[in-house]
Amino acid sequence: MADLDQEVAAVVHEHGFSGVVRVDLAGSTLHASAHGLADRAHGLPNALDTQFGTASICKGLTALAVVGLVAEGRLGLDTPVRSVVGDDLPDIGDDVTIEHLLSHRSGIGDYLDEDEGLDASSYVMTVPVHRLATTEGYLPALRGRPTKFPAGERFSYCNSGFVVLALVVERVTGTAFHEVVEQRVCARAGMVDTAYLRSDELPARAALGYLEADGLRTNVLHLPVRGSGDGGIYTTAADLHAFWDAFLAGRIVDERWVAEMLRPRTDVMDDGRRYGLGLWLDGTGDGVVLNGYDAGVSAVSRHEPSRALTWSVLANRSDVAWPVSQRLREVLAT
Repeated sequence: MADLDQEVAAVVHEHGFSGVVRVDLAGSTLHASAHGLADRAHGLPNALDTQFGTASICKGLTALAVVGLVAEGRLGLDTPVRSVVGDDLPDIGDDVTIEHLLSHRSGIGDYLDEDEGLDASSYVMTVPVHRLATTEGYLPALRGRPTKFPAGERFSYCNSGFVVLALVVERVTGTAFHEVVEQRVCARAGMVDTAYLRSDELPARAALGYLEADGLRTNVLHLPVRGSGDGGIYTTAADLHAFWDAFLAGRIVDERWVAEMLRPRTDVMDDGRRYGLGLWLDGTGDGVVLNGYDAGVSAVSRHEPSRALTWSVLANRSDVAWPVSQRLREVLAT
């Protein structure tokens, strides 16, 4: 293996990376470093315990909250979504099930359709972002989205599907989605610094998300003020590493349901990847990935059970996590 510290330093410098990099092998930390500023206006640096927005990384946590309810018999993977949400979302077809949503095979229309090549730095929200503070608040954004294809026909990444799953969780439990995730996923995993924070009242250890390499303009007007099932949770590298340990050990849902979540529903996509339930899977091997990308946010966390290898790259800029994570993958493969 090449000198990991030197490789990280080189790619961080080349791409102006701002964030945290951590690599663990067999329970020991091989590398941990923080770079750039969490708050440019006040010159506050990122630190190893900085909380970063992670966009779609939270889809894995949403999936676990849902699968936990399935494991308890309160839902089924084959439960029709309309039987839970009723007439609140009339555009969702009667054939769409919980499993279709979890696997991005529902065909429902997306309020943020990534197949249309969205520019993360643009103002893409269709309703005022301050109204998106609760899952119910997303309903106006979800309505009026025509079906793209029959449920189960193919894979199409769908943000709306995971907001609908958050709504399902609330309807089944009678508890706010954010609280369910914190109680049923984060607490069981020991993720003590992970929460759905409001972007307009971030605590001291949370990084602001920046739109450009320089300047003070943040993403506060680009994203929901508080995320839901599809994105928006804040976390640390340490918490993500705790997550992988807890998930694979069956401490969030039991090992039978871990295996079910890791079973590919789409195999293989154009880029070689597969997809299970809320989790990206390598085309070959046992690598499992959570990632996220949005205005002022980019994040990748990867675990390889066969090698006991985990690494995470969390950034408070839109694009810079990808070159760092790609270089890590190359170096750690040698």
